[in-house]
Amino acid sequence: MSGTIGVDVGGTFTDVVVWDGTDILTSKVPSTPDDQSRGVVAGAGEHGPDTQRFLHGTTVATNALLERAGAETALITTPGFEDVLEIGRQDRPSLYDPGIERPPPLVARDRRVALAGLDKLSGVEAVAISLLYSYLDPAPEIAVREAVLTRHPEVLVSLSSEVAPEFREYERASTTVLNAYVQPVMARYLTRLTESAGRAGLPDDVLVMRSSGGLMTAAGAAAHPAAALLSGPAGGVVAATELGQALGSDHLISFDMGGTSTDVCRIDKGRPEISHERSIAGYPCRLPSVAIHTVGAGGGSIGWVDPGGALRVGPRSAGARPGPAAYGHGGSEPTVTDANVALGRINPDARFGADFDLHPEAARGALTDLGNRLGLDAAATAAGIIEVVEEIMAGAIRTVSVEQGADPRRAHLVAFGGAGGLHATALARRLDMAGVIVPRHAGVFSALGLLLSPPRLEGARTVMTEDQDHMDDVLVAVAEQATAALESSGVPQVEVLTAVDVRYRGQSHELAVDYQAGEGWDALAGRFHRLHVERNGFARPEDPIEAVTVRATALGSAAIAWPDLPPVAPAGEPARGSRQVMVDGSIEAAAVWWRPALAPGVEVAGPAVIEEPEATTFLGASERARVHESGALVVEW
Repeated sequence: MSGTIGVDVGGTFTDVVVWDGTDILTSKVPSTPDDQSRGVVAGAGEHGPDTQRFLHGTTVATNALLERAGAETALITTPGFEDVLEIGRQDRPSLYDPGIERPPPLVARDRRVALAGLDKLSGVEAVAISLLYSYLDPAPEIAVREAVLTRHPEVLVSLSSEVAPEFREYERASTTVLNAYVQPVMARYLTRLTESAGRAGLPDDVLVMRSSGGLMTAAGAAAHPAAALLSGPAGGVVAATELGQALGSDHLISFDMGGTSTDVCRIDKGRPEISHERSIAGYPCRLPSVAIHTVGAGGGSIGWVDPGGALRVGPRSAGARPGPAAYGHGGSEPTVTDANVALGRINPDARFGADFDLHPEAARGALTDLGNRLGLDAAATAAGIIEVVEEIMAGAIRTVSVEQGADPRRAHLVAFGGAGGLHATALARRLDMAGVIVPRHAGVFSALGLLLSPPRLEGARTVMTEDQDHMDDVLVAVAEQATAALESSGVPQVEVLTAVDVRYRGQSHELAVDYQAGEGWDALAGRFHRLHVERNGFARPEDPIEAVTVRATALGSAAIAWPDLPPVAPAGEPARGSRQVMVDGSIEAAAVWWRPALAPGVEVAGPAVIEEPEATTFLGASERARVHESGALVVEW
């Protein structure tokens, strides 16, 4: 076999998709949190060693940050700015919560030094260098790096002028520290992965998913791991965008529900929202990323009782081991998956894509134990867990739509991940959305997104100008640099996208506006005013604007394009009888269907359960699903 393999690591399962040039092959294996590379190579090895390209979405950097398991890091900065990480913007994460605490700085106070403190770096693995105005002139940071490496050649050094060459000292320093903090962890992981892949006969030139929805080399990821902090969920957004274009749907919200968390992202007019700054685990990160909002609600999220006696779900997860009680690996606390098993939504005889049997009696036992504390039986406890977790996920969808001025009623919910189809219709109806789309290969859709993602390299430079000629000159230079850097990695450039961050003169924040050099100041201003109305509800067209930062993105070719995917080829008997399922609070007989046997054009009326190898879709009593020619289920009511 020759082709491309994409492996996406989740908190519970590692998903594998292979394109052999003719067909798509998929599988799931349990994740190995102690060393993700073991699960990655095991999953990739199932499909043979003859693939030519190896694409990877990983949560190594994210986990190192969330678990505070990064490197011992130092920060070198301009004298007087040693405390910038603690001073921050002096805003409160929660305005009316007097007990709220900011996350502690990733660099201890005695490791934050001015330029004269190079003798205080012994014992550190990584050094972040962030000097004032280095986004305008990187030479001083480069000189400091040379001095550091002369004294400490073993450390890894991150420069703000390379990681995030933009103004705003706090955000730039924070991003550089994030990069330095996870860099040794990511570098060690990628070394293990490439060595293990080579021994298994797999390609060792791994491409890693960026947070912004494109691929970079393993060397690039090792040097700039902060650009991959959202590596895993970005693949699903790319795939959802491609699916939306194939279906002619301009307004989507991707809904990726896995074992540990749920990720949602708004996709408008065929493009996902890209954020150029976001907070990750409470730390500002000024790097491009798909604007994903994540909540700790997944199939493995644990139900529990708070001190007030109320039922809560998550964010703590049973993870890959021991996993939900139904997995039979020693888990004793009830999870969302256990609730779905007990309510009949998940086939009790399923092998769950991971070569092990489910244990429904263990799920009911765990639910009974929790129910005893709530005064409920196992079925009512399961229904309560579903109700609570769905409200958490509905809140996430509101965050990326209503709270950003977008109306969810005109959008379809694209549901994927192992558990996405089990909850999608209830969420969409709760928010009065236009409908639900469940794609083919829904259980491994983020891994499929890796195959659909192009190599990508981004550049940015702060200009702070009202001079169109200066802005255009710098934009052209940044675009040329991004293209050259992409091509130097062996990837021919296919497309360059450019944009400018714009604000009203004196405004505190800016908006990214699509713009090509030479289009003119009036064109830029008009787009900015329209975007300002869309985001903020008003515009001030009589006020002058200023260009703050210019941006360029160089793109190569993806491994496959959506039209390359093989057509639907139904096989087998679609009707699989029925089973008892709780629907709207009562037990009913729901028809069971085998999705790989459903032909385009077929309609399935609820209540029904539609099963496939890696995922399950649940339809309520008044819902109906139609099989689109792409194989996607389009659900309406």
